[in-house]
Amino acid sequence: MNLAYRDIRHNLFRFLLTCIGLGLLLGVVLAMIGIYRGLVVDALTIARAPAVDLWVVEANTRGPFAEASRIPGDIREAIARIAGVASAGSITYQTVETEHRGGKLRLYVIGYEPTRPGGPPEISEGRAIARSHYEMVADRSSGLVLGDRIGLGRNVFSVVGLTRHQVNSGGDPAVYITLRDAQKLQFDLAPPAARVQLARGTGGASRDTVNAVVARLQPNSSPDAVAETVRQWKHLAAITQEAQELILTRSLVDRARRQIGLFTSLLLVVSAVIIALIIYTMTMEKLRQIATLKLIGAPDRTIIGMIVQQAMALGLIGFAIGATLIVVIKDYFPRRVVLEPDNVIVLGLIVFTVCLVSSGLGVRAALRVDPATALGG
Repeated sequence: MNLAYRDIRHNLFRFLLTCIGLGLLLGVVLAMIGIYRGLVVDALTIARAPAVDLWVVEANTRGPFAEASRIPGDIREAIARIAGVASAGSITYQTVETEHRGGKLRLYVIGYEPTRPGGPPEISEGRAIARSHYEMVADRSSGLVLGDRIGLGRNVFSVVGLTRHQVNSGGDPAVYITLRDAQKLQFDLAPPAARVQLARGTGGASRDTVNAVVARLQPNSSPDAVAETVRQWKHLAAITQEAQELILTRSLVDRARRQIGLFTSLLLVVSAVIIALIIYTMTMEKLRQIATLKLIGAPDRTIIGMIVQQAMALGLIGFAIGATLIVVIKDYFPRRVVLEPDNVIVLGLIVFTVCLVSSGLGVRAALRVDPATALGG
């Protein structure tokens, strides 16, 4: 006869209610781990999207994500002629807030040259940009669908393609438009302001300005060597892809990453304490029954097995409920929740260890109980 199973059946409703409560707590822990991982993934998404090896930006900056960077657009031709560079393209980044379907829509606008590096990594639905003006490829998280028309600046763009999981470090969905449209959106002044600048004699400046030039290298080329060649031009800085990712994770989202990580660690500690208290309380409530078992001659291994099995069943069922809950609802979070198998396995091992240690506390209390307690009033 399995005493753990019998005891759970006797208090089935209470046991299941405890499992659900524990599952919700572990679900929150899993959600925080997923949000933490998602924050880092989102921060690197835009930087990894062009699939390039080198970023050329304004001198003495770490742009275009960490700092403002503006360089002449024709620099791409000089970069493309450097030994070891296979192709180069100009690119712009800007955040725009517009109206769509009666509400505000915040977008991260990326301008690129369709024939050069810098465009969306893949099109999940629709097609890529084919015209030189007024077409866009949008991320699905923006809520835009194929055929939608949305105003950016003084122009209206048609959505011709959709991507997936293309957001900036702040979670704003990305949209891709041609470089010329992006430059017009970012650098052109409104007509009244343009007239003022023209009257001041400063309205004739070149609009061929970009935030960065990205380059793909030939297979045997060294990114550090090419970057050192670019740095010889005093008005430019060169950042390798590896260094760009390091800047994003250690600078741009560092505070948010550390705060979420600290909160997740604190939540893990709280969860461990609560699991230990639940298991210990379950054992203390059965001290009289345990004393009765001792009185009728039940061996210690039977009592130990009952407590350990109940603790492990509680942890297993609670963890399964929490993991299932987060897997079902994670796509409804406003920010991406990334749950890697190793994260789930590590949390499962932590729950297993906590349940085992907590059952040890219960076993210690159970083995110390006096059999005469069963005869008390």
